Amino acid sequence: MTDVPPPPPPSDYGGGGAPLPPLEQPLINYWKKVVLENYANFTGRARRAEFWWYFLASFLINLVLNIIDAILGLGMGGGIGVLSGIYGLAVLVPGLAVGVRRLHDTDKSGWWLLIGLIPIVGLIVLIVFWATEGLPGTNRYGNNPKYA
Repeated sequence: MTDVPPPPPPSDYGGGGAPLPPLEQPLINYWKKVVLENYANFTGRARRAEFWWYFLASFLINLVLNIIDAILGLGMGGGIGVLSGIYGLAVLVPGLAVGVRRLHDTDKSGWWLLIGLIPIVGLIVLIVFWATEGLPGTNRYGNNPKYA
């Protein structure tokens, strides 16, 4: 292996320099970025890191709230508790918004989110889209957030 640095980004990458450094405490900061700063922002693009760190944080919060619901006996039936239900409703819009922005990063319309309504196959297709690296340059949804 050689210690050759990677090539610079293409000239049309749509940003102002090197990639942005990772956030400190990404679990907390990306959750705050999605929920508090971009609550209902369906425009623009979202990096993979932003989407997946938000997804992990939201999953862990929901898991803890489900445990608290079970301990306190606050279940509403169907495995959903009062606290986790309230949290789910509170983050429904930002969750949809970050999913749409993630699709925009791969130059796909937010309407592709509806493919998730198809059992099993739709979710697999969405996971592939969300895990795909965004386009390196500017696309019809804006500049690459990795270099913004």
